[in-house]
Amino acid sequence: MQQVHSEPGSSLVSTNDVTGTDVYDERGEKAGTIDHLMIDKQSGKAAYAIMSFGGFLGLGERQFTIPWGALSYAPELGGFRTSVTPEQLKSAPEQPEGWHRDRRHEESIYDHYQVPYYWF
Repeated sequence: MQQVHSEPGSSLVSTNDVTGTDVYDERGEKAGTIDHLMIDKQSGKAAYAIMSFGGFLGLGERQFTIPWGALSYAPELGGFRTSVTPEQLKSAPEQPEGWHRDRRHEESIYDHYQVPYYWF
């Protein structure tokens, strides 16, 4: 099977091209890296980017679940941009076992980052 990767000018992106992509803050400074995506099985929508933030304004290397809607592609940076703040990361909801099967917990994540729910 032929491997398909993103092409310039396309509105589609391969998960192969998203994994490992840098994420920048609103000033254009590198904030973290996308480790992997979580995609809703029913709708096919990207729900979350699991991101690694290391050395981001004093935070050590940690992974955070960020709503996909909190990211936007920035072609001039060759990566994604986010307005997520260090304060939001520090106060992010804890990720209990099975969090991704608990709609109330998902709501708390989306509410925390002030992003519209992906399931609407």
